[in-house]
Amino acid sequence: MVGVCVAFFGILPLLSLRYFGAPDVSSSVRLFFGLQWFAAAAILGLGVFLWQKRSLSVDVLRKIEVLIFGVATGAFAFGNAYLVHRHGWLDGLEAGVGHPFLTEAGTRLDPLTLRWYALVVAYGTLIPNTWRRCAAVVGTMAVTPLVVLLVQASVRGIGGSSLFSLMLYPTVWMALAVVTSVFGSYRLSVLQQQVDQARKLGQYQLKRRLGAGGMGQVYLAEHVQLKQPCAVKVIRPEQAGDGATLRRFEREVQATARLKHWNTVQIYDYGHTEGGTFYYAMEYLPGLNLDDMVRQHGPLPPARVVHLLRQVCAALKEAHAIGLIHRDIKPANIIVAERGGVHDVAKLLDFGLVKDVGGRMDENLTQQGTMAGTPGYMSPEQMAGEARIDARSDIYSLGAVAYFVLTGRPPFGERSVVQVLAAHIYEKPAPLIEHRPDLPLELQEIVLRCLAKAPEDRYPDVEALASALARCAGCGEWSEAAAARWWREHPVENLTLA
Repeated sequence: MVGVCVAFFGILPLLSLRYFGAPDVSSSVRLFFGLQWFAAAAILGLGVFLWQKRSLSVDVLRKIEVLIFGVATGAFAFGNAYLVHRHGWLDGLEAGVGHPFLTEAGTRLDPLTLRWYALVVAYGTLIPNTWRRCAAVVGTMAVTPLVVLLVQASVRGIGGSSLFSLMLYPTVWMALAVVTSVFGSYRLSVLQQQVDQARKLGQYQLKRRLGAGGMGQVYLAEHVQLKQPCAVKVIRPEQAGDGATLRRFEREVQATARLKHWNTVQIYDYGHTEGGTFYYAMEYLPGLNLDDMVRQHGPLPPARVVHLLRQVCAALKEAHAIGLIHRDIKPANIIVAERGGVHDVAKLLDFGLVKDVGGRMDENLTQQGTMAGTPGYMSPEQMAGEARIDARSDIYSLGAVAYFVLTGRPPFGERSVVQVLAAHIYEKPAPLIEHRPDLPLELQEIVLRCLAKAPEDRYPDVEALASALARCAGCGEWSEAAAARWWREHPVENLTLA
């Protein structure tokens, strides 16, 4: 947007030439103005590029800013000098005839002065700055046309009251432009500080939104004192007044905070602002969730899937041991990240639907017979809204996740919600080798056992599932070197956290 505006002002000298008329222009001058057209088009393209690519450093942006406004200032200065000289607007002033700002010469200078005024004000309102830096830059730009005009007047021998009258009008306008620009820059800076202040939650400064879930939105944030990145989950504004939603939000924090395993997302803090906004801060995980990873890069190698599933089993083992059933295990809630120099670390997220079979948390938030979860990955007993579900429900969901990451599709495909619900209850999933013939049969059997309709036909606990995965023949091992190589070959530009 800035580039577009600057390009517009850069073209104005050319439009003014046409407005004032310039027949019999020399070939060298035509070439110069042709280059101006080219420069204006280049600036326009640069503006579009900067508008789309916002990850450049401040130093680079400052250099581009100097280039753009430097070119515009130079073009304006040349245009001024050419038009004044070409049309002889200062002719007759050598003898001190009249007052230029009341004569035809003064009228001719009006558009040039207003053009400079627009350029100076544009800088102050379009470029984020401190007021001191803005004053230095716009002061330089404002002095430029005055210097050009003063030099031309001096060459022609204009002095005394004529020079004073000639310089008075543009000097007043340039001073007004500087004051307007600096004041505008200062006010914009104050407003930006107010916006930043409004985006601060406790000790955390929000940077940008990473994703959204059922209850809240997740932002990349920075701790104000420690200057460390983290992810902050904020309850959705439209749900902030719902007491049940607030209790569920608090329950998610309480449940996750009780878990200390390496493969579970870590909670740092919890609180609410004076305005009543509830939030909690957790570790920021730069990576991809399994849903995005598979949809962007296709099904994963069996050895890598085993490596990731065993980590999720380890996280669930701790949760199940203290009576917490996740109830929303799905690819989007398992993120693969680099932590402490280790690649392919699986992290289990989002305990918003957790069920505490130990009875330490409020379980009246989800009534019996009510379905809670993601249809494509829910166990049959969870879909039926049964009150008594156990760890084997999470095992079913983890089996559905395994089916997806190995084949690139959920166990029952992309059907309507009603069809998926019915399929989980009544249908057997198609053998995985129908979608992926190279899959080890033993791994297929492990996944299909997790997807058994009756809980007693599944693995009794995640520890047994992890042991089966560790013994899986034909899967090989997924090494740290292989993981590091994959991340080098597939860099992630826009990191998200669902």
